Amino acid sequence: MAYLLDTHTFLWFVAGSNKLPVTIANKIKDIDQPCFISVASLWEITIKHQLGKLTLNISLEELFNYPQRNQIEIIQITPDHLLTLSKLPNHHSDPFDRLIISQTISEDMTLLTIDKTLKKYKIKQQWA
Repeated sequence: MAYLLDTHTFLWFVAGSNKLPVTIANKIKDIDQPCFISVASLWEITIKHQLGKLTLNISLEELFNYPQRNQIEIIQITPDHLLTLSKLPNHHSDPFDRLIISQTISEDMTLLTIDKTLKKYKIKQQWA
């Protein structure tokens, strides 16, 4: 099973936050479980950091190098993801979440997220 980390999941994993359940952290750490982070999440982090809405304990450069050092692959945005996005119902208005949802669907992954509102999209999702 392949996992796509939601933005908050990735940030909590990097920070070693106790908000991240141990079961989820263990899935991410397991080198036999392919884990991915969307470039959309990195874009969202950059914007929020630039606007002062997100404080990081490491530089953006270190954060962007973190996935590779921890066997988390960065998934780029493809035309297929955008076509899937164009067909999504408007259950959620956040453009980053909608793109992550479309990638979850297109790539047949399980999204690791605490966000219960995303269940409206009938995606594979896990938390705790």
